[in-house]
Amino acid sequence: MPWPTRPGANHSPAMVDDHGRDNHDYNTYGIIAHRSKIHPVAHESRHPWLFTGLNVNAPTHHVPLLEEQLQATLNVIPTYTWYALPSGALVFVNKRTADYLGLPKDHALRLGIDTGAAWDSHIPLLHPDDHEETRRVWSTCLSTGTAGEVSFRVRSAEGKYRWFLSRVELLRAKDGTLLLWIGVNLDIDDAKRAGDVVRKSEKELRDAIDTIPAIVWSALPDGSNTYVNKRFVEYTGSSAEQTAGSGWQALVHPDDLERHAGKWMEAVTTGKPHESEVRSRRADGQYRWQLDRGAPLRDGDGNIVKWYGVTTDIEDRKRAEQALRRSEAYLAEAQGLSHTGSWAWNPASDNTYYSEECYRVLGFAPGDGTPPPLVTILRRIHPDDQAQCRERVEKAIRDKVDFELDYRIVHPDKRVRDIHCVCHTVLDRSGDLVELVGTVIDITERKRADEERRAAEHERERLRQLEADLAHVNRVSTLGEMAASLAHEIKQPIAAAITSANSCIEWLEHEPPNLDRARAAAARIDKYGNRAAEIIDRIRSLYRKSPPRRELVDMNGIIQEMLTLLKGEADRYSVAMRSELTRELPKIMADGVQLQQVFMNLMLNAIEAMRDEGGELTVKSELQDGQLQFSVSDTGAGLPVEKMDQLFSAFFTTKPQGSGMGLAISRSIVESHGGQLWASANSGGGATFHFTLPIQVTETSSLIA
Repeated sequence: MPWPTRPGANHSPAMVDDHGRDNHDYNTYGIIAHRSKIHPVAHESRHPWLFTGLNVNAPTHHVPLLEEQLQATLNVIPTYTWYALPSGALVFVNKRTADYLGLPKDHALRLGIDTGAAWDSHIPLLHPDDHEETRRVWSTCLSTGTAGEVSFRVRSAEGKYRWFLSRVELLRAKDGTLLLWIGVNLDIDDAKRAGDVVRKSEKELRDAIDTIPAIVWSALPDGSNTYVNKRFVEYTGSSAEQTAGSGWQALVHPDDLERHAGKWMEAVTTGKPHESEVRSRRADGQYRWQLDRGAPLRDGDGNIVKWYGVTTDIEDRKRAEQALRRSEAYLAEAQGLSHTGSWAWNPASDNTYYSEECYRVLGFAPGDGTPPPLVTILRRIHPDDQAQCRERVEKAIRDKVDFELDYRIVHPDKRVRDIHCVCHTVLDRSGDLVELVGTVIDITERKRADEERRAAEHERERLRQLEADLAHVNRVSTLGEMAASLAHEIKQPIAAAITSANSCIEWLEHEPPNLDRARAAAARIDKYGNRAAEIIDRIRSLYRKSPPRRELVDMNGIIQEMLTLLKGEADRYSVAMRSELTRELPKIMADGVQLQQVFMNLMLNAIEAMRDEGGELTVKSELQDGQLQFSVSDTGAGLPVEKMDQLFSAFFTTKPQGSGMGLAISRSIVESHGGQLWASANSGGGATFHFTLPIQVTETSSLIA
């Protein structure tokens, strides 16, 4: 059976001279000259020795005799041998081969009988997957007349396939005539399977290395790069060829190259393990931090054979570390600014931790040494506070509860500081106490500020009360000045009521009584009586001394009340009063009495300004820019321009008998409602006082400016 070999193999064909003598060395088949010799059979992994004694001195036309001697020789060779006719037809296999194939004793291939078989008649004996390649190689050998070799699987008598390496050479006469194709099949199944195992193992190793989430590399003892894994190529976008030798340096950040390359060469020189953090360029052009580690592989004599290393992307870790450092810096800064320190204590081991600010708050110098035990801290606590501190700590340990506590700490310089402590108990999954953690805050300044704030609030309250008293005095004083006008206002409805009462009596005394007219007169009595009562109620509200009270008030209603109340005073000085009020003005939360006083002060000032020559007083209300705006205008002499900035100052007045408190109190009331009060001169003479109030009134300070 011809098992073809690879074309062009470097073997010399067997040659015989005209007398049948061999004139060529045979190291493949062991086919020797007429004398006996021992020659090795070449093989990839072993060299079996063959003893042959073939006489080929017979003339070249005695081929049958040659075949008979060749068969005898091949049958004693301890390997699988065969020969084929020049046509390629297999005509003989040695006994070892025939037994492997399970051929009968009288089979033609055992006897070397030419049955006229085709050149590829042996192909069906091979594994189906090997037919095409074997037929191609054998055909090439036949067509080119050259030796060759090929590997294939052959089915045994038991039906199992084994791998063989088949090599074939040409046996020619001296004149170059091809006599036979002679081949040898070497059983390489064990080596093949072992090789498959090795290759599989190598592939699995490569696959494993390629799937490792890190860059793997290797280098020669001199530091030259020789290998990078698949992830390296994908990560950097550079091929293994581009990074070979020192090509990897092109990927290193310029600012890191000198330092990193120096550390690598130091490791190569000393043979010590290498480790370096370096920025290298990713495929997208971004530089990212890497942790590069390498270790040498040594032989039995301790010499470095190779370097192997792993490079891990630590960009996220570096950023997290930077963020942590920033956070720690911010935390330290925040603790310093807020005078807040953090601490932790393990009651079982008495291990403690204090932040730098905690040291400062408690009066210790920050240091790198062992933190002071808790008992040392407790000694710093003010003697009057130590008992309660110990009690709260013991309770926290015993009951596993959190707590907050204020105490005083005495610094070495005898300064006493107020401390606010917050403690949290940390428990494990079993509910057992692990440690206490918490904060200490220096609240000395805060407590001092609280005390000062309380004192200031008390003073403000006192001033508010004084202001209320002054406002009340101002109202009473103003009403006193208006006594004549108010008496006239009250007298008018009373007199009208008396007149109507007399009329009612007269109509009732008629025979018969005129009930319709009497009823009409009685109705007028009710009307005039109610009007007098309203005037008295308004006067009482202004006289009444009561604390400020916010409620929903109708500002247009307050204006109408003031117009009614001050009508007599205006008539007294020939002042005409009119109003321009926006309808459906929204109600606001305000103190109605205080706003009555504002309108009364402004309107009386306007009447006072026109008392000599009379004039016109105009009161307006409107909704503008989301707030209420009011104005009181007169046609009097106007305002002193040189003293405009003093108009609202306390005790400043332009009237001979004025107290100088009216406008100051009015501005204070308006500002306490969240509004503003100001004055302006009219272009045609006189003055206008304006003030605004927000629709959502919030209470503010009511101190007099």
